[in-house]
Amino acid sequence: MRLLGLDMGTRRIGVALSDELGWTAQALTVITRKGEARDLEAIERLAREHEAEGVVVGLPLNMDGTDGRLVGMVRRFAELLGQHLKLPVHLWDERLSTWEAEGILKEARVKPSKRKEVVDKLAAAIILKSFLDSRANQASNQEVEK
Repeated sequence: MRLLGLDMGTRRIGVALSDELGWTAQALTVITRKGEARDLEAIERLAREHEAEGVVVGLPLNMDGTDGRLVGMVRRFAELLGQHLKLPVHLWDERLSTWEAEGILKEARVKPSKRKEVVDKLAAAIILKSFLDSRANQASNQEVEK
């Protein structure tokens, strides 16, 4: 089952894509936000092009688990996205995903000027991979219990 992963920002949306088996997540692209309708259309094009069967949207919670300042916007957009795509949309805790992406880019010695170009799609890949790993762990635990 191929999924798209989204890291929602106010200016950009990072996009990642899973493999068909749902094991890996690859950074795909960054969408520059141009209004709700155009953002939905851009995501729809990617979902169709890559035959995605669902979307995982990062939910920007605070470190203590409470709603961050963008949570309302993200929840509303995720709901609209589900209606628009007619696909399942999963909200997933994205705490520290951008921080982790920044760390990976620093370790890889990517220049700060180039990081802006890739940090959002890398954060989307981290969010999506976390979701996929959680699903795999749940399936594994169910197998062990049988």
